[in-house]
Amino acid sequence: MKNITMWLVAISLILFLFPACQKKDGTLILSYSIFFPPTHVQAVVAAQWAKEVEEKTNNRIKINLYPGGALTKAEQCYEGVMNGVSDIGMSCFAYTRGRFPLVEGLDLPNGYSSGLAATKVANAMIKKYAPEELKDVKVLYVHAHGPGLIASKSPVRTKKDLIGMKVRATGLSSKIIEALGGTPIGMSQPETYQALEKNVVDATLCPIETLKGWKQGEVINYVTDSSVIGYTTVMFVVMNTNTWNKLPRDIRDTIDSLNESYVLKHGEAWDRADEEGREFVTGLGREIIPLNEPEKAVWKAAMEPLFNDFIARMEEKGLPGEALIADIRTSLSE
Repeated sequence: MKNITMWLVAISLILFLFPACQKKDGTLILSYSIFFPPTHVQAVVAAQWAKEVEEKTNNRIKINLYPGGALTKAEQCYEGVMNGVSDIGMSCFAYTRGRFPLVEGLDLPNGYSSGLAATKVANAMIKKYAPEELKDVKVLYVHAHGPGLIASKSPVRTKKDLIGMKVRATGLSSKIIEALGGTPIGMSQPETYQALEKNVVDATLCPIETLKGWKQGEVINYVTDSSVIGYTTVMFVVMNTNTWNKLPRDIRDTIDSLNESYVLKHGEAWDRADEEGREFVTGLGREIIPLNEPEKAVWKAAMEPLFNDFIARMEEKGLPGEALIADIRTSLSE
């Protein structure tokens, strides 16, 4: 109860200091809470989107950016948009696991080959299924990072090599490591470099861009291309429903049209970051290990219990989990 009271007080203070959806000299001023730091490629793309919205609406809209969780923390961003703390927000659905049950199926190890592929599929599925869990906001679009891979100090060429290996993994990724026979160790990205360096963990499960962004490529020796079971993390860009409904029709149409192009821009940005990560680790002389076809089949089979569990949980809730997974797989095979 104390934490809830403190959160409500904080909301009231934020609304007083940073009132959402203001109007000044005929210009509607919107606030945009972004959990990425301002230098992150996705925060940069978000800033480009905001600038284009302003330009294409002839500056009838002004968007003030609050990156780095300055307005709402990552796990509070969605609720912050719902409650009007910010007009727009970008963060990860996974930060409030259980809040978005059907959407969780998008993060599963579906075998995403790239950030662009994951981003396209995620947008298509949310558009098709229109999850009830997202009814409280206007979904502008979503985007998703490239496949999580295994970066390790000793080579991982088969599933057997992972047995007993301590792997930095959290949330969904911890379940992936358990299914492969490894031992997941939960920790934040800032802690991972030192943990690898001091042999607290033997490996980490992450998108390859992380190996450059957090310099973890310096303290691993191998990267196993496990994209056959590549998972992702879907990130939302949503707007407060009341704010959206107050916008003139032509501005809403402009934003909707712009969003279509930014689905591609965010996906391509994830892939550029992954390519830079790959170049970083190969430049350090690290070996990138491909899985052979029989081994790919072994790894995929190990993931089936995760999918079965998801489908069973969705059936209990009356949600189309099985259809969603089938659609994702069909989309990725096309």
